[in-house]
Amino acid sequence: MHPFLPNTDRDREEMLKTIGVSSYRELLKDIPEELIFKGELNLPESLSEQEVFELLRDISEENNAGLKIFAGAGAYDHYIPKAVIFLASRSEFYTAYTPYQAEVSQGTLQAIFEYQTAISELTGMDVTNASMYDGASAMAEAALMAIRIKKTKNKILYASSINPFYVQVLKTYISRAGIELQEIKVNENDGRVDINDLKSKITEDVGALIFQHPNFYGILEDPLLLREVTENTGILLIVVYNPISLGIIAPPGQYNADIAVAEGQPLGLPLSFGGPYLGLFSAKKEYIREMPGRIIGETMDVEGKRGFVMTLQTREQHIRRERATSNICSNQNLCALQALIYLSLLGKKGIKEVALQCAYKAHYLYSRLIEIDGIQSVFNAPFFNEFVVELPLPAATLVEQMLEKGFLAGVDAGQFGLNENWLLVAVTEKPNAYTLDSYIDAIKNILTK
Repeated sequence: MHPFLPNTDRDREEMLKTIGVSSYRELLKDIPEELIFKGELNLPESLSEQEVFELLRDISEENNAGLKIFAGAGAYDHYIPKAVIFLASRSEFYTAYTPYQAEVSQGTLQAIFEYQTAISELTGMDVTNASMYDGASAMAEAALMAIRIKKTKNKILYASSINPFYVQVLKTYISRAGIELQEIKVNENDGRVDINDLKSKITEDVGALIFQHPNFYGILEDPLLLREVTENTGILLIVVYNPISLGIIAPPGQYNADIAVAEGQPLGLPLSFGGPYLGLFSAKKEYIREMPGRIIGETMDVEGKRGFVMTLQTREQHIRRERATSNICSNQNLCALQALIYLSLLGKKGIKEVALQCAYKAHYLYSRLIEIDGIQSVFNAPFFNEFVVELPLPAATLVEQMLEKGFLAGVDAGQFGLNENWLLVAVTEKPNAYTLDSYIDAIKNILTK
């Protein structure tokens, strides 16, 4: 018997006999014969549990775990209080699944309810759902939601300054939905949405405008101006925000955004090679029945005691398929819990302090970088904790050489079809003055060779 799969050959024979098939292949008879792989898989010999552990340990030791990280582009190296992982790892949270039975899931339901409340307070929005997979899928779901709301419209405008990975996911989501996407240019001087280009592309069939604030280049957009331009056109305003930035800049609710989405990784989640992450999704209350996923609500039981239930469930397996808003199957409950604990520990003053430190340190590093001969500023607009500089050599080359000095220097913008000499640099609250100055010295050393 396999240590992790309890079914023996005899067990499998009995199961096949019970369902009326003679073999596992017969169970897959709907798959054409030509699509069935008949060779031997090129796999190594099996290993014992101890050997697997040693192999994975050896592989993990190849990682460079001591890097000072200045790369961002959607995932950021923030400090995570030790209590976040400790509390989220408690068994009652760690093993909790979808809370289908409210009577035995009150702890899980309350945690999700409190998470929804925290994100609504952070964003100034009316309602928040029980979370999405990540920021990219949240943005794509927001686009689909907008078209459901604007039933007679089939076009969505999006700023070219949105994270390119998010745009790829958006295009995948709408590829079979009959929705047209149109890109809005960015002003070459300030890196913001080109207002004239936006105005020229507003037509009767446009249902929504999506922009990122701060955008992919780190630049702060002018959301009040974007709202003003779209106010009387019937166009929904969808913003992709950075949750940490809301410690010091106006939240989406203040500039009348209709839908606000974000990547929740900065809120107490480690980088973890890209996941699992957390999609934040908020909207105006009037659109609540078009939101994807689920919403947890507060109620009172027959004894008058406070309780929590799944109030809205728009998943296709819960309601009639034609009325479902999305086929998203699970919320990121454990990740959402970590975000809730993080926000609870920081409080209003704490998140403001983190945001201020990110901004101060980013502006200090930026000012030091553009003092170096050969490094130039790219955009002349305010930014939060991320910025672009132009180097005198390909950014990929600098990033590679900085690894040898213990720094992940930033993100090579050339990989996204942008100028290959552009380096996207992100600064969080973690680096101290010595680390920032060491980063500058390391770059100077490389450029003067």
